[in-house]
Amino acid sequence: MAGGNGDMAGAAASAGAARRTVFRGVSELVLDAIPARHRQGLVGDDGRAVVTADHGGCLLIYPFADWEPIEAQLMGLSSFDDKIRTLQRLIVGHADEVEIDAAGRILVPPALRRYASLDKRVVLVGQGRKLELWDEVRWQAQIAQTISFPDGLPAGLEGLSL
Repeated sequence: MAGGNGDMAGAAASAGAARRTVFRGVSELVLDAIPARHRQGLVGDDGRAVVTADHGGCLLIYPFADWEPIEAQLMGLSSFDDKIRTLQRLIVGHADEVEIDAAGRILVPPALRRYASLDKRVVLVGQGRKLELWDEVRWQAQIAQTISFPDGLPAGLEGLSL
C-alpha cells in the first residue's frame, strides 16, 4: 500500500457535542486497503460501513451510522418521479454493507468494482462524512478537468478565501 499525505481529524460541532469523524486528504493505495487513520472513524464501534455507487463514476464509503439517514431520506422520496427512481436504484440499489478485517481490508463487491472500473491502483478521497473511492486513472482525469475550471468558479465560491 502506498500512503498518501491525507489526514483524518475528529471535530465536535459544539462544546459537549458527540465527537464526529471528518475524513480529509487523498491516499493512493492498493484496492481494498483502508489506511489505518481512517479505519476507526469509518467503521465506528459496530464495525460496519456502506459502499455504494456515485453518479460521478466513483464509489462512496460511509460509516453505517451516517448512511442510514441518507438511505431513509432517499427512499422517502417519490419513486413516481423517474429521476428520483433512477437515483434510488443507483445509490440505494448498489449499497452494500461491508466490514473491515483485521488487516484493514474491505471486500468491494464485484458489481461495484465494475461500476467504478476499479483495478488494483485506487485513490481514496476524504469528503467530510464520507470517502470517495476512485480508479487511479479516472481520478487523475477528474482532477485535470476540475482544476481547469473552464466555466470559471461557481457563483457560490467567488467570495471564498483559502
